[in-house]
Amino acid sequence: MYDVLVIGGGNAALCAAIMAREEGASVLLLEAAPKEWRGGNSQHTRNLRCMHNQPQDVLVDAYPEEEYWQDLLKVTGGKTNEELARLVIRSTETCREWMKKQGVNFQPPLSGALHVARTNAFFMGGGKALVNAYYRSAQNQGVVVQYDTKIASLDIQNGQFKAAIAENGQRYEAKACVLAAGGFESNLEWLREAWGQNERGEWPADNFIIRGTRFNQGNLLKFMIDQGADVIGDPSQSHCVAVDARAPLYDGGICTRIDCVSLGIVVNNQAERFYDEGEDFWPKRYAIWGRLVAKQPGQIGFSIIDAKSVGRFMPPVFEGKKANSIRELAVLMDLDPDTLEKTVQNFNQSCVKGEFNHTVLDNCHTENLSPAKTHWAVPLDSPPYYAYALRPGITFTYLGMKVEKDAAVRFNNVPSPNLYVAGEMMAGNVLGQGYTAGVGMSIGTTFGRIAGKNAALAALNKSALQKEAV
Repeated sequence: MYDVLVIGGGNAALCAAIMAREEGASVLLLEAAPKEWRGGNSQHTRNLRCMHNQPQDVLVDAYPEEEYWQDLLKVTGGKTNEELARLVIRSTETCREWMKKQGVNFQPPLSGALHVARTNAFFMGGGKALVNAYYRSAQNQGVVVQYDTKIASLDIQNGQFKAAIAENGQRYEAKACVLAAGGFESNLEWLREAWGQNERGEWPADNFIIRGTRFNQGNLLKFMIDQGADVIGDPSQSHCVAVDARAPLYDGGICTRIDCVSLGIVVNNQAERFYDEGEDFWPKRYAIWGRLVAKQPGQIGFSIIDAKSVGRFMPPVFEGKKANSIRELAVLMDLDPDTLEKTVQNFNQSCVKGEFNHTVLDNCHTENLSPAKTHWAVPLDSPPYYAYALRPGITFTYLGMKVEKDAAVRFNNVPSPNLYVAGEMMAGNVLGQGYTAGVGMSIGTTFGRIAGKNAALAALNKSALQKEAV
């Protein structure tokens, strides 16, 4: 029997496994995916949002706790647990040194990386390199890793973990357990149920694209809900961004995201605008666009720019449609040419001339236009014109286990003595809605480390559990 069982194979699970091992516990990590697909959504990540009061290695200037908190408060609309959010924020000030000890390297952000040189530390080699570094470190320290192991249920007695049972019936007993198996974003049937049918008789989830892993089916999450574990979050809320409509159903990752939204306009399949493209900096607002597109007819939108914007954003993997006139572009995108021409004409005429600066909230805005574009509003008048078809891209879901700062799974608000949760399975405590770049990795790293340490302390019968960020 192992001291600690970790179920999952991404960032949170790996942080938990390594921390438990560092506390002296024997650890078995079970990953549902085969080795070549290990790492869950973490393999598609790029960075970690970090608090710092002064410049730190790859981070410039300062990003103090209160600013971080206000950014999170704004994107979540207040749907967040402040105590847990601040725990995460404070943890990010110091966790990078621990990460470096596991072989994770950082680099300054590349050109065009969403204005985050001050707020986000980028992984050298991206999420795949981070995942590989953690697996090497874990196995070098004696963590046993087993792939292709899908857990179907848990043996829980009076809130206490006894064993995990795999789909093939094999039983894995341990003195303590950490659940870090991700959300249900890959479960298309569950997404369909969560989003339901809209007023047009459509099932929006039928047109969703899953940006990340195909292995996050939510089976363990559903089991825990059925067992009566305390739950938090709206099943329809998720990290949902606008991605290229030509992206693959699974594992397209970051390169399928369309980052030129704030530089032009976005229209639906009626060739009409439906939201302020210049509301705020792209890192703070990019994650609202998937949900916005999901609410449009046919769950599709079109991001349109002109030649002036080329070179001002990170280009996606697929080239956009290109035309020398708005009318020609409309035909290429199967939009009504007259309506699109009118939409662009109305937008152009409403733009108030200012000093364009995409690095600040500039004074280029529209007047007498609904919806307004409040920043970076520049007429679309320089051919060629480009258009990218958009679909909702689900990254991870926010429905999960309700926790406090010890990361213990709770039943009727009573913490389990030996069952803990981290990562997507509890991120809804901090993210009730919305998203800001890099905060998912902040939550997974913080609570993965807390859950791993506390699981080891429980397994080894040490008296005091860790109550603060490690």
